[in-house]
Amino acid sequence: MKEWYKEDLAYIHDVGHSDYALKSAPGIIEILAQNNIREGLVVDLGCGSGLSALALTKANYQVLGVDISESLVAIARTRVPNAEFRVESLFKFNIPFCNAVISIGECLNYLFDSDNNCQTLIQLFKRIYNALAPGGVFIFDIAEPGQVIEESRIKSFTEGEDWIVLVEKEEDQEKSILSRRIVTLRKVEEYYRRDDEVHYLLLYKATDVIEELRQVGFNVWSMSSYGHYRLPKSHVAFVARKSV
Repeated sequence: MKEWYKEDLAYIHDVGHSDYALKSAPGIIEILAQNNIREGLVVDLGCGSGLSALALTKANYQVLGVDISESLVAIARTRVPNAEFRVESLFKFNIPFCNAVISIGECLNYLFDSDNNCQTLIQLFKRIYNALAPGGVFIFDIAEPGQVIEESRIKSFTEGEDWIVLVEKEEDQEKSILSRRIVTLRKVEEYYRRDDEVHYLLLYKATDVIEELRQVGFNVWSMSSYGHYRLPKSHVAFVARKSV
């Protein structure tokens, strides 16, 4: 579990790339309230550093967070001591009976599991449906194809007070796989420490995801935003509700 979002990238992701989680949280809590879910257990798949969990606990929900990164979970446990966190693959985690499941920030696209594919995702949908209480909801988002223009690469550079991150993105449109090569430089005492990770994401079409969710038994709505927070390009959010 140590090869993804290792210590330095986890730190940088938490301090420098928190907008997605922070800005989506109010909209997610509003969706829960709209579905008459104002308390009980929320399972956060791909919980990251616990930013969504903190917002949910402040809104009086119980939270169980799951993430494959030991370093991110360590930050989450410090940030939200009254929530529970597990270091585990979200595709293999035994989801307990709950009122809601969330997965924010394209977590379901990641190919951190070597056996992750469309069928694995469908099996996850079934397990979530079975774990949810009647009237429970599954709130999540995915990245669609079209992240990068064909036969091109996108390079970006971001820096903070004690860190620098460089990202190169490329999309294999035939296989619907996005690759992100990430180089981090983090200042430790007087020197900068370098680390590298390569993340692969399997990109899904929203129409296909909706069809699979409906086959499982969910009532499904798609959105381009969580409340006032508009999702990035070629991302779609979903609310999948289990009938009462």
